[in-house]
Amino acid sequence: MAETNPAPQAEGQAAAAAPSGQKPTLFIILAVVNMLIVAGVGAMIYLGKKKEAAKPGIDDVIQGEAETQKKEQLEEDFIGKLIPLETFLVNVAGSRGRKLLKINMELEVDGDEVQAEIEKLKPKIRDIIIITLSSKTYAAISTRDGKESMRDEIRDQVNLFLTRGKIKRVYFTEFIFN
Repeated sequence: MAETNPAPQAEGQAAAAAPSGQKPTLFIILAVVNMLIVAGVGAMIYLGKKKEAAKPGIDDVIQGEAETQKKEQLEEDFIGKLIPLETFLVNVAGSRGRKLLKINMELEVDGDEVQAEIEKLKPKIRDIIIITLSSKTYAAISTRDGKESMRDEIRDQVNLFLTRGKIKRVYFTEFIFN
């Protein structure tokens, strides 16, 4: 009987020794995998912060917008060639001939080609301007906004049939209601 008892004890000791030998290697493998995952997450966070730093901030956007506005203002301040037109005398719409509008205007253009084209098309330009002016009521053009709107409309209408350039602005040099 004594011999049967030591054999199970030896097997139990061998079985107990085997799992305890696997525990340190399993622990080391899990620790290495855990460190790799932590390093990967850390690298992703670092790269994400780096990309955010490369994006323009609000100060950069504001500065860029200010520079763009300065450039546009300089371009607007520059006056190109001015082409004077003859005086326009038209009846205001809805006045039954009792209200007259007398306007002198100049057209601002970029170059000589547009100026030459306008000189050739002057009768057509005068016609479209007369039609535009006579279609307006006194109430529509007596305000500042009404005059600005009329300038834009004249510019857009004339630009429709110009091929060598465009009119940048229309300037009223005389504007009289009678």
